[in-house]
Amino acid sequence: MKNYEILYIIKNDIADDQKDAIIEKYSALVTSNGGTVEKIDKWGTKKFAYPINYITEGYYVLMAFTADTSIPAEIERQMRISDDIIRNMITCD
Repeated sequence: MKNYEILYIIKNDIADDQKDAIIEKYSALVTSNGGTVEKIDKWGTKKFAYPINYITEGYYVLMAFTADTSIPAEIERQMRISDDIIRNMITCD
């Protein structure tokens, strides 16, 4: 088990309950595969330094978790096919 952090940006134009559902979806993905979520830090809405696909702001979420090495790849795969995630970055300690 390794320690990971993921920072992802959710589209800001969706409702708050949908944002919470997205955050819960990815934390449940970690726990259902044997990992543990240590911390979820909701940074809130921030403006981008430059537009990304004509979008100028997003909702930032930082999640720290411990999991096997296969879990980050699955999270990244699911985030790539989601229309609500603008960007993501996973780092390993």
